Amino acid sequence: MTDSKRRKGRIAAAALLGSVLTLAASGTGHAAANGSPGDDDGARGAGSGTRHENAQQVDEAAAEEASQARITITPKDGATKVGIDRDIKVTVSEGRLTDVTMTAVGSGRTVRGTLSADGTSWTPDQALQHMTTYKVTAHAVDSQGRRAVENSRFTTVTPPYLFIGNFTPEDGSTVGVGMPVSINFDKPVKNKAAVESAIKVSASSNQRVVGHWFSDTRLDFRPRGYWQANSEVTMALGLDGVQASPGVTGIQNKTVRFHIGHAQVSTVDIKTHWMTVKRDGEVIKTIPISAGSTENPTYNGKMVISERFEQTRMNGSTVGFKKKDGKGEYDIPDVPHAQRLSSSGTFIHGNYWGKGIFGRANTSHGCIGLKDAKGADDPTTDGAWFFDHSRTGDVVEVINSSDRTIKPDNGLNGWNMDWSQWVAGSALR
Repeated sequence: MTDSKRRKGRIAAAALLGSVLTLAASGTGHAAANGSPGDDDGARGAGSGTRHENAQQVDEAAAEEASQARITITPKDGATKVGIDRDIKVTVSEGRLTDVTMTAVGSGRTVRGTLSADGTSWTPDQALQHMTTYKVTAHAVDSQGRRAVENSRFTTVTPPYLFIGNFTPEDGSTVGVGMPVSINFDKPVKNKAAVESAIKVSASSNQRVVGHWFSDTRLDFRPRGYWQANSEVTMALGLDGVQASPGVTGIQNKTVRFHIGHAQVSTVDIKTHWMTVKRDGEVIKTIPISAGSTENPTYNGKMVISERFEQTRMNGSTVGFKKKDGKGEYDIPDVPHAQRLSSSGTFIHGNYWGKGIFGRANTSHGCIGLKDAKGADDPTTDGAWFFDHSRTGDVVEVINSSDRTIKPDNGLNGWNMDWSQWVAGSALR
């Protein structure tokens, strides 16, 4: 596809980033989680020159097996400033809900809710907390028993005189070597130096850690190179009493610690259609893949896994891949083993509908596809293996694509900026 078409769709989809924890109220701010992961394996054609299934054939194959149940979670994924009472609802058309789980990210507190007698809607039984991010996962079946799933995150409203920082990774988590500390503020920060100086990030490896402002609302921290494997990172968030701008003051004061686990970097070669998975410097597996087609190439560059879903829905209409009738070029309600690589919709995920493409042809809308099974229930597939052997913060590096390098702020991908540029983005330089 043309660069302008894809960028337009991606810009429309971008929201807050990552799997993040709000310290003051155990909540988070978050990116579009799964309703808008656009660059999917809907396929436009073979990138290898050999004739395989074309886009229409692949899309039709996926649609033939897909559930007709369509789940809607209100408010939309990635929404902020959500009211705490009567603003949340889950509904389904052409099917019935089987279960809905809603939790406060960070604390893990479950929100109880009521499913309607006919199974078409669910609402929480209680008012939500202010300044908290919630995660919702809903499952449904259609008349033929075919399953659908929808995932969403949203953040509730903060009083106008306060600001909070929603961040990733979470306290006590274990992450890969590529995971930056990424903080998204719910209000614009004018006093950047004061805010940045109130946040201290240090590592047991003694690596120098520097902050970089991507915007008035986003501040990331990372070392020059990837974190040292099996090290500890500490963030002291001392925003209580700090002014972000006149009349807007912080309330957070807490120390967060997370562990850096293995050093896993997987290299996806677009030309050869293979991925090499290295852990702690050793190759542990090579996997045949299918990536973005000639019209819809996959980004080059270092991309960090920021979210992981055993199954999720991917709908092209949410990121600009639309037919003339406004519907998505693809709408797959049960994509297996999906791991997010960008906020604009790039995933590495399982694919059960593409036939004869893995290791041979690039046919997707930009995602990286691995052979998988419908239902995400076959552990012998490549998609399941990679999901089971990956974690948030692992790095997937794409090489030999015809597309440009992904922008550093599109996801947790600041590694695509050289160190001098990174340091120049600090308010404390």
